[in-house]
Amino acid sequence: MPPYNRPLSFSERRGAVFNEELSLNTHNVKLSQQRPRGPPTPSMSTPAAEFEQVTGSPPPPPTPAASPGPSHSRPNWSNAGEDEEAYLSGLRKYFAQCNGGQRTRLLADLLNLCTSQQLSFVHQFVSPLLKKDPFTTLPDELCLRILSFIDDPKVLARASQVSRRWRDLLSDDMTWKNLCVKHDYQRRMSEVQPPFHINTTIGPNALSFGPQENDAGGSGALTSTSLPATFERSANGRPAPRSYKSHFKQRYLVDAAWRSGGRNVSRNITQDGGVVTSLHLTSKYIIVALDNAKIHVFDTDGNALRTLQGHVMGVWAMVPWDDILVSGGCDRDVRVWNLSTGDCLHTLRGHTSTVRCLKMSDANTAISGSRDTTLRIWDINTGLCKNVLVGHQASVRCLEIKGDIVVSGSYDATAKVWSISEGRCLHTLQGHYSHIYAIAFDGQRVATGSLDTSVRIWNAQTGECLAILQGHTSLVGQLQMRGGTLVTGGSDGSVRVWSLSRFCAIHRLAAHDNSVTSLQFDDTRVVSGGSDGRVKVWDLKTGNLVRELVTQGEAVWRVAFEEEKCVAMALKNSRTVMEVWSFSPPEEMLRDERPMLPPKRMLDAPVPDRPLSALPLEYRGSTSAGDMQDVEMLDAGPSTAPLQRSGPTFFHDE
Repeated sequence: MPPYNRPLSFSERRGAVFNEELSLNTHNVKLSQQRPRGPPTPSMSTPAAEFEQVTGSPPPPPTPAASPGPSHSRPNWSNAGEDEEAYLSGLRKYFAQCNGGQRTRLLADLLNLCTSQQLSFVHQFVSPLLKKDPFTTLPDELCLRILSFIDDPKVLARASQVSRRWRDLLSDDMTWKNLCVKHDYQRRMSEVQPPFHINTTIGPNALSFGPQENDAGGSGALTSTSLPATFERSANGRPAPRSYKSHFKQRYLVDAAWRSGGRNVSRNITQDGGVVTSLHLTSKYIIVALDNAKIHVFDTDGNALRTLQGHVMGVWAMVPWDDILVSGGCDRDVRVWNLSTGDCLHTLRGHTSTVRCLKMSDANTAISGSRDTTLRIWDINTGLCKNVLVGHQASVRCLEIKGDIVVSGSYDATAKVWSISEGRCLHTLQGHYSHIYAIAFDGQRVATGSLDTSVRIWNAQTGECLAILQGHTSLVGQLQMRGGTLVTGGSDGSVRVWSLSRFCAIHRLAAHDNSVTSLQFDDTRVVSGGSDGRVKVWDLKTGNLVRELVTQGEAVWRVAFEEEKCVAMALKNSRTVMEVWSFSPPEEMLRDERPMLPPKRMLDAPVPDRPLSALPLEYRGSTSAGDMQDVEMLDAGPSTAPLQRSGPTFFHDE
């Protein structure tokens, strides 16, 4: 009887060195012939690579495991024998007939015969099969609630590529609607200013002495009336909006272009360096007035359309309304133009000195302020003067209109509140010690900037001075009020952002080396131009400098912008130059060429209870983001544009 030879134990077999070669086809990468170290067993520690632990210091954290790949390891059948498949077929039949205990014993005995490399292969093959996607078991409402805590759109875009289930969940429009709210993408400039008026007055339906609904702060909810402007832009060739997701993509791309992109075109306006006295950007035109008596009209791409000639001296004020332009200047005339034809419709005479400021209260009424100390109310359809407002003792430098109320600032150091319909002065705002150069009005509050370096806030209904904002060290010549925020610019080169609820400074920006010549802001950014030849973009919330759009000019005369476009008038090389910046996504990004899914999503449809990485290759389908379809959004929304599929996510990495 032969002596009994005890078989090697599992530990002894694991420690033995085998000379066999094992090729593992993991992601089509063949391992080297050297035996790799397999994953540690639960009883083994995981030391950090090349870590020298200092005495008394805590142990290093465990090295995190790598995320599973898109497919698990597959055995190599290239060197399989002819009879191997037949043998394995019989083994599979036997295993299928075994009960639970028999299967367990068979697997245990097979694992005892495995080397470290083979056990590593088993681990890599089995580990994904044991994972379970929580989104396949949780109800849709809870899944969407979890996703609502993600603020980064790039994370959501990548998550949509995990599986069909994740893609369907992230196609729910409520997730992207909430993300729009978190990123303040629900409000637009047109809510505070009409879509066809940038840097001008509001429309005729505004209320006087009452809360302006356009100036209300964001409520945090998107409604069908909160995004009016972008629907009008669909006439320019942009696809009609379909979902909040598409809206978010569009706004995300525009904001990214403002930070580090955009396309600009330069146009020489004059060869002799004429001074730009006024600039307006509308939905159809860019209008530039100069001190050489000419008014240049361009389309929104900067292409010259026509030149309006009729004034005999410098044009110092103008205001557009649709295809109508009203202008005034040193020749004391107020002229009404048809922008589409270039014809002068009326010449309004009555002022006895330079017309210094102009605004329109509605499509038929214009109000002019002059160095002759008066304001005149004109009917631009008939060319008649309806009323003359007399009361200032010096030149009328600035004015603003809301509804039936007009406020004016003068070199006599006072501001006045007038009723347009009654033609009388309601209040005289006294307190400044020197000339008033800038004024802002939101229907309730009046802000005035003066040569005495202060900014005063007034109650338009009572005439009471609510606050004196100190901080500028020179003339305050630029003011804009929006909601509860006031932004001021001074000849000291600084830009200040003020809270109108607390009457204190939020940001103090050392913006320019010389005077701030132009200033505008919206809910996201502040754009300032200075006589140092620079145009700068600032983040309204943080006060940080985002970028410089114009850096090498001799001076910047005027700046105007809307959501996707910015126009700057500058002096370069002794020439007056217009720079037009466009931040719209390229046309190829606006076309939706992605394959469409069936119109209705079925979040409750059967889904596998494992991630795609744990499923056989035959079961997996395409999980490309390109298979996604925007959900129909029934209420109104913004103009949208899907992003270009240029990487693993919908959004460009910065």
